[in-house]
Amino acid sequence: MYIVPIAWLYVTFMMAVAEATSTQGTVLGAGITFVFYGLMPIALILYFMGSPARRRQRLAREAQEAQDYLAAQAAQTADQQSGVSEQANTGDLAPGDLVAPVRKES
Repeated sequence: MYIVPIAWLYVTFMMAVAEATSTQGTVLGAGITFVFYGLMPIALILYFMGSPARRRQRLAREAQEAQDYLAAQAAQTADQQSGVSEQANTGDLAPGDLVAPVRKES
């Protein structure tokens, strides 16, 4: 899979060397040639070629998170049905406010 990008980098490196050793070329021009003809196009191509794999990994991770969430919900439901509760004080307090409202005397 990586033979074509490696070959293209070799070609652009040779182009840069030829430009750097030419009587009319410069090392700066050789560097620019290598970056704009070699590194940037290869980086873009490899990024685009990796998109389907990144998408599959993201979907697999989301599916695993959904399974974990459903398993946690099922465990919580089973605990509530068996009578085990995570609340500290249940049964003897009415739902709603725990402190009775104070009335003003008129």
